[in-house]
Amino acid sequence: MCEQDDREVRDPLILARVNNERRALIKTTYDALAEEYAAHLAGELAGKPLDRQVLDRFADQMRGTGPVCEVGCGPGQVAKYLHDRGVDVSGLDLSPAMVAEAQRVHPGIAFREGDMLALDLGDQSLAGVVSFYAIVHLAPEALPLAFRELHRVLRPGGLALLAFHIGDETVQPEELWGIPVSLDWVFFRTADVLRSLAAAGLEVGDVVERDPSPGVEHPSRRAYVFAAREG
Repeated sequence: MCEQDDREVRDPLILARVNNERRALIKTTYDALAEEYAAHLAGELAGKPLDRQVLDRFADQMRGTGPVCEVGCGPGQVAKYLHDRGVDVSGLDLSPAMVAEAQRVHPGIAFREGDMLALDLGDQSLAGVVSFYAIVHLAPEALPLAFRELHRVLRPGGLALLAFHIGDETVQPEELWGIPVSLDWVFFRTADVLRSLAAAGLEVGDVVERDPSPGVEHPSRRAYVFAAREG
């Protein structure tokens, strides 16, 4: 996003325009990437033991408590992992092609299109939300809106599990798997994310950070945050 936008996004109308532009770009990019993305990342959790540990803990807390939604589900590998551990999970993603891949590969799970900045879910309708790296394409100024939506759809006492790249840089790859891309991958300082979660009314619990898994993923540090709606 350009420097002028960074200065001006405090204006709600400008922020809405920037978010709409990003939505369109995210959807177009991931529609083009969907098939290769699914082919390369469907089995990624096998090489990420800490991710599995964190998801196992989340599954233990969510099992039998009610519906859980994976927000920004991509081809559905995280939802599938939770489903296999007895969680009543569904998934949503901004990209129709990603949703189609998730439905094709995991036909026993409900997937649909959806926008994390305007979730088509009822107030207090979910026991839990999991979102792995879905905030990576958001402008920092959009985090409060995304987290207010998580708060809105969670029941009192409902649990969110959020994963993101740690840092203050923006990565701009020219291609992924030979497909041209023009998206920003935005990293966040952990303290900034925790502050935004708390401001949205989510009580931050445990925070886990780790170094990258060599040869498995982008070489960035990762954070996993458990946060609950008070009540």
